[in-house]
Amino acid sequence: MQTASVPKESAETSAPSREPNKPAIVAEAPRVFAAPMRATKPVKGRLAPGFAAKLNLLADLAWVVVALLGSTLLAGHSLQLANLDFWLLLGVAGLGWVLVGTTLCLYDARFSDRAPLDDLALTSITVVVITGVLYLERLLIAGGMPVVALTFFPLMLWTGVVTLRHLVFRRLAVREEPLDEALILGIGAMGRLTGEHLAEHGRRRVCGYLAFNNEVQGANSPQNVLGKVEQLEEVLARVPVDVVYISGNVQKHATEMQASIKLCERFGVPFALPAHPFRMDRARPEHGHAVADGYLHFVTHAPQPHQMAIKRLFDITSSSAALLALSPLLLTVALLIKITSRGPVLFKQKRVGLHGKPFSMLKFRSMVVNAEELKARLEAMNEQSGPVFKIKNDPRITRVGRFIRKYSIDELPQLLNVLRGEMSVVGPRPPLPNEVAKYAAWQRRRLSVRPGLTCIWQVSGRNQISFEEWMYLDMQYIDHWTLRTDLDLILKTVPVVLTGNGAS
Repeated sequence: MQTASVPKESAETSAPSREPNKPAIVAEAPRVFAAPMRATKPVKGRLAPGFAAKLNLLADLAWVVVALLGSTLLAGHSLQLANLDFWLLLGVAGLGWVLVGTTLCLYDARFSDRAPLDDLALTSITVVVITGVLYLERLLIAGGMPVVALTFFPLMLWTGVVTLRHLVFRRLAVREEPLDEALILGIGAMGRLTGEHLAEHGRRRVCGYLAFNNEVQGANSPQNVLGKVEQLEEVLARVPVDVVYISGNVQKHATEMQASIKLCERFGVPFALPAHPFRMDRARPEHGHAVADGYLHFVTHAPQPHQMAIKRLFDITSSSAALLALSPLLLTVALLIKITSRGPVLFKQKRVGLHGKPFSMLKFRSMVVNAEELKARLEAMNEQSGPVFKIKNDPRITRVGRFIRKYSIDELPQLLNVLRGEMSVVGPRPPLPNEVAKYAAWQRRRLSVRPGLTCIWQVSGRNQISFEEWMYLDMQYIDHWTLRTDLDLILKTVPVVLTGNGAS
């Protein structure tokens, strides 16, 4: 099947140096977009995003225990509740299910978007792996003795998990609040139908439409039209957008579509192009799941879903373990802050996260209570280039604050942000909203990944390097990310934190 292609421009490299003539910072804030932004009202009865997946995980863990006990009883064995090996097997079964299920993205918040057969395959793999692990463990710790009987375990587990998942939780997930904000380019038939399709499936909320130059708004046009496609940069700079649907006609809108593609690439925003620009009566795509919504989806960096799943699993386990292990230190620091200065122990600061979505970043308070008010008086003393404000001997910092900042102890509460999924252990540091407002378009691409506790900047001198170098280092991380990169950065961060190198 042939499809029309948009004319290509000259190739560019993915490194940030592709913008050699662009200033590192736009000297003024982006022009405010004049079109009104219609607020999206939550639909009554909607559940929180990811709630069905979390509930599904709890139900599956309960069913793992039921299947293990049921299999033992069906095989004619009594339950050895006083046997430590019995509880060890139960624990390994539950922990193994969580680890394997998380690694295979079985409980991803978008699990209901997965094809039923694909979902069935992932569930089957998880059941087989857990059964094999239990057989091996029983052999090692109990010498093969039937502390628990596994004869009926895989069948009972597979039947229960699959039934609950397909009859209950996949249907429950459809009632959840949309996870992503979608911007649609085009107010013609394709753009309107795309918006209706997204609304029906409930996984993405349409935050607005932009019209191509030859499109005129009429009675059948969508209501929340924000302006023209030529204003896309202004909208992306102002509105958090997870994906842009370029619903144009290749023959009529090729130039505008190409410009929109280049802009999305520069911002690091995922985008989708129509998969079928021609009408077909009988032809069907060979692999229908690749164009399930009629669009080909593109991202500006390699998605690597399995590695990303392992990264998220590492974030959860490492942040949980760190919070537990460091709890004496955390309590001591909290007490010292409370005793030595007035004000709250924790400082909540609005930061910009993935795709420009704001969140409250947590830190131990290291400054006086009115630090933000005093900042305006100290602007002239700023020692950092670009929009970032840094002073080596900041007079607003308290005595305890100076110590905890030097050794990055003030950042430890962000482990809670990591646990909640707002941050990752490794990733570009989350910027302030007023800093993002001054970013050039290519610099906003650092918002295309989840922010983190540490990144290349932290191990390269921190406040001793310029803002422009900082941006280049973040782009280098995004373009060449692997799990090994994260591990290397974590290992390099430890001595930097212990020595306080580059901190202020």
